[in-house]
Amino acid sequence: MAIRNTLLSSLLLGLFAIIGTGLVAMTYDATDERIKENERQALLRSLHALVPTQRHDNDPYNDVIEVTAPEKLGSKDPVRIYRARMKDKPVAAIIASIAPDGYSGGIKLLVAVNYGGELAGVRVISHRETPGLGDRIEERRSDWILDFTGRSLNSPNPEQWKVKKDGGVFDQFTGATITPRAIVKAVHNSLLYYRDNEDSIFNTPAKFLAEEAKHTNKNSQNKDLQKTEVTAHE
Repeated sequence: MAIRNTLLSSLLLGLFAIIGTGLVAMTYDATDERIKENERQALLRSLHALVPTQRHDNDPYNDVIEVTAPEKLGSKDPVRIYRARMKDKPVAAIIASIAPDGYSGGIKLLVAVNYGGELAGVRVISHRETPGLGDRIEERRSDWILDFTGRSLNSPNPEQWKVKKDGGVFDQFTGATITPRAIVKAVHNSLLYYRDNEDSIFNTPAKFLAEEAKHTNKNSQNKDLQKTEVTAHE
């Protein structure tokens, strides 16, 4: 009887453990999906703020490519570039670059560059900078980030693409120079990347279209193989 009770207790404990693990996994998946959807909605809002819908007739969120340029775009991982077009003509590219040398780590940006090289605007997507100091890079906390709009590689002069403390034209924050310095450098590097790659940015097939074409070609090859096998059998 004692052995039977022990086995029954062990089975119940094991069952509870399995159920508990399943519930945790389901909760994690649901939370993860919610976080991803919130990030997607925030990204869409920023894309539309930087390049308003009246300026393009395509879907920039899906007209996207991925590039790898660690020195200019701040990440060893692929960086996304969203493209805005009007009647198939380039309007702007929104580069999801990173300022890697923020005070508390990488600062994720969206750098929107009009076709021709002028900045349509810049937004901070995520960061871990000090609240009350470095977080003034957020549009909702100050208008500092709006100073990039209309700038280009020639405005200001290359040697002035710095914060004022370093001899440039961009304001720094009291008690927080590292954060704005990192963003100014990242935006400038994004402009340099755009200048050197403007044609390929707009001419490279969109990522999802390229994957779709690859899938279509694979299906076509499979169908051709099936036809060949049927013909050979006949």
